[in-house]
Amino acid sequence: MDWIIGFVGSLFMAGAAYKKRSLTRSGALAAFVMGTVYFGSGSLLWFGLLLTFFITSTGWSKWKKRAKSRFDTIYEKTGQRDAHQVWANGGIGMLLCVANALFPHPAWVFLFVGVMATVNADTWATEIGSLSRSQPRSVITWRPVPAGTSGAVSVLGTWAAVGGAIIIGGAAVVCLYIAQDLAFPYPYSWYLLLAVGISGAIGGVAGAFTDSLLGATWQASYRCEKCGAATERLQHCDQATTLVRGFRWMTNDLVNSLSSIVGGLLAWLIGSLLLL
Repeated sequence: MDWIIGFVGSLFMAGAAYKKRSLTRSGALAAFVMGTVYFGSGSLLWFGLLLTFFITSTGWSKWKKRAKSRFDTIYEKTGQRDAHQVWANGGIGMLLCVANALFPHPAWVFLFVGVMATVNADTWATEIGSLSRSQPRSVITWRPVPAGTSGAVSVLGTWAAVGGAIIIGGAAVVCLYIAQDLAFPYPYSWYLLLAVGISGAIGGVAGAFTDSLLGATWQASYRCEKCGAATERLQHCDQATTLVRGFRWMTNDLVNSLSSIVGGLLAWLIGSLLLL
C-alpha cells in the first residue's frame, strides 16, 4: 500500500511542479521516481525531509525571481530543475533510504539528515544570498568578487545556509517524533531526537561551506571571450567559453553531490559521538 500511495502522491506532486515550471520534463520524471521510492521504502522521516526540501527550495527559487534573473547567464543551471539537479540533490538520500529499508541501522538516518540538510542549506544560500546588497567575498581569498561567482559567500547567504540546515534538522525531529518506527538500539527519547536534529543541522552547514570551497577551487569556471563575463556555462554570447579555473568534469551537480556526502558523514560522526 505504501508503494501505491507513493506512486500516486509523487505523480501528482511531480505533475504539479512541472505545470508550475519548477521542474523540466526530465526533472519531473526523476522526482516522480524518487518520491515513489522514498515513500514506498521509507517512513515519514525520509519522505518528509524530501518534501521539506522540495517545498522550501522551490519557494525560495520563486521568491523575487525577476531580481535574480541577472544570474541566468552566469549559473550553470537556473529556473526549472532538470533530472541531473534532482538526482544530485536527492539521489544519495534515496540510496540511503533503500539501504535502511534493506539493512536497518541508525547510521543511515544520521547520514540522510546530514545529506538533506546540506542540499537544503546550499539551495537557500544560493537563492537568498544572491539578493544580498553587499558584495560577496571569495571563501578562499576573502577578496570581494562579483555576485554569482562560484565559491563566493555573503553574510545573508551564510545565515540562509544556517537557516536551511536548521529547518531540515527541525523537520527530522518532528518526523521522528510522529513516526517513532526506527530500529534504534536506544530508548526513544527527546535526547535521541535532538541528537539527530542537531547533528544533521551542523553537518548541513559544514556541507554547504564545503560546496563553497569546491566551487572556489575545483568547480569548472569559464570566461566569455566576447564580453569578459565569468560564468559556469559552456556557452555565452552564442559562443564557446574558455575554462579559466577548475576541472571540466567538476560540474555544479557533482559539487552538490560531493558536499552532501561530506555533510552526511559529519552528521553521522557527531551523532555517533552524542550517542556513545
